[in-house]
Amino acid sequence: MTTRTALLAGATGLVGGHVKSVLLAHPDYRRVTVLVRRPLGGESNAKLSEVVVDFEALAEHAAELGADDVYACLGTTIKVAGSQEKFRRVDHDYTVAVAELAKKAGATRLALVSSVGAAATSGNFYLRVKGETERDVAALGYDAVSIARPSLLVGDRRESRPAEAAGIAVARALAFTMVGGLRAYRPIEAKAVAAALVRATLDGAPGVRVLEFAELASRAHAAS
Repeated sequence: MTTRTALLAGATGLVGGHVKSVLLAHPDYRRVTVLVRRPLGGESNAKLSEVVVDFEALAEHAAELGADDVYACLGTTIKVAGSQEKFRRVDHDYTVAVAELAKKAGATRLALVSSVGAAATSGNFYLRVKGETERDVAALGYDAVSIARPSLLVGDRRESRPAEAAGIAVARALAFTMVGGLRAYRPIEAKAVAAALVRATLDGAPGVRVLEFAELASRAHAAS
């Protein structure tokens, strides 16, 4: 069996961290290159290759971005970023830049972590940026694009988000009432999103596929 190579942006994030673990453990991947601002440290794996980059000068690392599959898991919050402009810079501009450079280097499949409700025409700034990112990476010409649109993500974050944690607790308690169109808004484990995204990418079905709660949960279960 021919094994594949992966390029991961956002390995220190909640979903990205789980994607990294899944990729490193998966027999279908022989090399996993992660783009980081600073060395991860504390992890030794023969498959793992770290490339320390300045995302503002990503083109300088174009020669190191070759891979079969790209996992775009970059993300922040407006609070952490400091402004809407900086938020868009990370979530949209950096993501599109990674996807574009990797495509030029030969990548054929792309996986993107987005958000339920994402739409380029949304009146909500956050969802509009997510939708614009989906639109712009899908337009790059990848053979296969898998877009995960989770709602609230369950998992251990590096930074404290008490308001979000409270929201997740309420949503989990009420998840059984979220049926029909509301099912897409059920909270989901970040590790399940990661497992589903890797499985969908390896499936390699052509075109653009959007994975919301039901399919994310189903693919994650099938991958376990």
